[in-house]
Amino acid sequence: MKVGITYNASQVDKSAPIRFAAAIEKAGGVASVFSSEEEPGDVDRLVVLGGDGAVLHAAKRASRRSLPLFAVNYGHIGFLTEFEREEEAGAVALALSENPDTIVRTLIEVDFNGVKTDCLNELSLLCPVTGGRDIRAGKLAVTIDGSSAGDFTADGLIVATPTGSTAYSLSAGGSILTPDCPAFILTPVNAFSLKSRPIICPDSSELSLSVDGEGALLAFGDGEFLGTVFRGDELRVKKSERKAVFLTQSRRGFFRRLTQKIN
Repeated sequence: MKVGITYNASQVDKSAPIRFAAAIEKAGGVASVFSSEEEPGDVDRLVVLGGDGAVLHAAKRASRRSLPLFAVNYGHIGFLTEFEREEEAGAVALALSENPDTIVRTLIEVDFNGVKTDCLNELSLLCPVTGGRDIRAGKLAVTIDGSSAGDFTADGLIVATPTGSTAYSLSAGGSILTPDCPAFILTPVNAFSLKSRPIICPDSSELSLSVDGEGALLAFGDGEFLGTVFRGDELRVKKSERKAVFLTQSRRGFFRRLTQKIN
């Protein structure tokens, strides 16, 4: 079994992936170490050492090749990780397992002004964070499969995958979906619904578009910024042809992890 190991250099000392690679080799596998910015080479699966942000970054790249992966938590919440850093033996066993359980996670494709981006967590269309001016809610028109789903008076909208349902969507009052559920969640956002801090919108004709914020109940502003959306712009979102395949110890562990991490 050829195992690739990628790590977030800002969170993980380089000795950690080297040590993990040695453990893989000792157990009979073949290991290669890549930085978070390197493209994994000829490997059968990928192990990510880092937090949720590192997992999101690695999973999108791995989905291009249908490369299965799992993560060891070196971050804070680590909701998308399968192991804590002290559980190295279990991580090595899963990395070399012949027939592990898998969870297939849906990605969404975002088309903004002709530029397409895939994301695993969510699309966030929100008012910029500024201060000193009054809040002005705007109207967002949503169409699903060619039929109007209504106009929403809100300060933004979140389109979340099942993976992203436990991030901004949950913070804004949305529901939680199991990771393999074939559905999306649309959550209108008001200025004070995100539990992290208020969002003050000085101009309802201007919204910030970003994808893949890192984790549950985090402050607005992380993730990948795609641009500014103005009145009249058209934004298209659909299910991506790509999928992220996560290795797991048990497909029944989602709610246990949910309870541990969120609480």
